Amino acid sequence: QVQLVESGGGLVQAGGSLRLSCAASGGTFSTYAMGWFRQAPGKEREFVAAVSATNFRTTTYTDSVKGRFTISRDNAQNTVYLQINSLKPEDTAVYYCAGRTTKYYGTRPLDYDYWGQGTQVTVSS
Repeated sequence: QVQLVESGGGLVQAGGSLRLSCAASGGTFSTYAMGWFRQAPGKEREFVAAVSATNFRTTTYTDSVKGRFTISRDNAQNTVYLQINSLKPEDTAVYYCAGRTTKYYGTRPLDYDYWGQGTQVTVSS
């Protein structure tokens, strides 16, 4: 059973930066596509970014974070990262890491098989 554990969230002022981490265990991390989603209070969980498995290593982002967020992975550490720059109050949400047992990423929550517990990101104006 794959387990995903996020860390790195916190309270930050607008314009600041955070790096979220997601450590995976219990599976073959290098073969999984990985994604980040977020959910704000009263809203549905939305796609943020994803990265393919190692042989393809392509990434995709939702439009609202392009140029500010960067997803990356370190297969030696079984970890996926989300570097978040130029934070805005509307980025405030619980951020979830997700794993998909295929090489190709998806952009819908139902595309993913495993989920972390989430880490809170709060951006003050």
